[in-house]
Amino acid sequence: MGNRIVKWLVLFCTILLLSACGTASQEKVLKKVNGKWGETNGYELNATMEIKSGGEPRNYNVTVWHTKPDFYRVEVMESGKDVSQMIVRNADGVFVVTPTLNKMYKFQSDWPKKNSQAYLIGALAEDLAEDKNLVMKEEEKAYIFEAATRNSYKNSMPHQVITVDKKTLLPTSVVIMNDVKEEQIRITFKKIKLGVQHAAKEYAVEQFTDKDNTKGEQATPAEKDGKEEKDEKEAVGADVEYQEFQTSYPVLNWAQLANEKVVQESGMERVILTFEGEKAFTVMQQPVTKENSMLPVSSPGDPVDLGFTIGAITDTSVSWEKDGVEFFVASSKLTREEMIEVATSMTIGSMK
Repeated sequence: MGNRIVKWLVLFCTILLLSACGTASQEKVLKKVNGKWGETNGYELNATMEIKSGGEPRNYNVTVWHTKPDFYRVEVMESGKDVSQMIVRNADGVFVVTPTLNKMYKFQSDWPKKNSQAYLIGALAEDLAEDKNLVMKEEEKAYIFEAATRNSYKNSMPHQVITVDKKTLLPTSVVIMNDVKEEQIRITFKKIKLGVQHAAKEYAVEQFTDKDNTKGEQATPAEKDGKEEKDEKEAVGADVEYQEFQTSYPVLNWAQLANEKVVQESGMERVILTFEGEKAFTVMQQPVTKENSMLPVSSPGDPVDLGFTIGAITDTSVSWEKDGVEFFVASSKLTREEMIEVATSMTIGSMK
């Protein structure tokens, strides 16, 4: 009987030992993941981003270049639309470029140390390292991390789930959720190539200016005729373009509209919304203008990725452009996170 008990004990201990050997510890996996993502000298990646918050879902294609220590180039293009934005960090500063509008804003900012985004894998590595309550689950082919967000939407979307491929130790997806863990943003990584470094000249913003003129003699006759017709239309009447727009309102249970005013200036309509109370703020919106040439304009504050576009944020304001409309939110009562909450909730319609 004694020998049989001993055999069972030995067998039980062996099973426990084998089980332990087959399961990686969270600390070891985290160390490997952080080392691989954070210590690379550079990388390129392609990803898709689906945003489900704020009305109809929108899909974007994202391309990222990063060369250590501080060079970044991120291009975000909405699927099905020839509209893109770039955020570039080089030796001269941080730039937000919108080629279709001939607009370029320059920031003296430490981006992406603040207001980072989940498609930057170095930022994801920092998210995992900083979260004291990080939880890891192991599946057959993946490690699943549940972590807190630390970027511009950390209050409205505080949770994220990061899936890592076991074989490559690279992220395959990031799902960002609101406070009740409803999916708001999904980033799916299509390709990640580590160890890629680009020369400083490849981060120069001058290469993104005057794209219509870069075709030169290579343009087809049809393209030349089309461009000439477009130039003639832009030259008639005014130096700017704008279109009629519908007023957008913030969809927030704590925002109380006190006044709505429409101002006509140089034939352009501007709408001013005033909200009163403990969290008072003002929203201004008007049709976007297209510049005749792309010259960098200094912008205060930091670039902020709002999900659907890249804007500019200070301690008292946030501004952005979306679907042909310029928006500006100003407040001495709101935090940066609350101003971002206003921006991301703006929806065409009427105030309820």
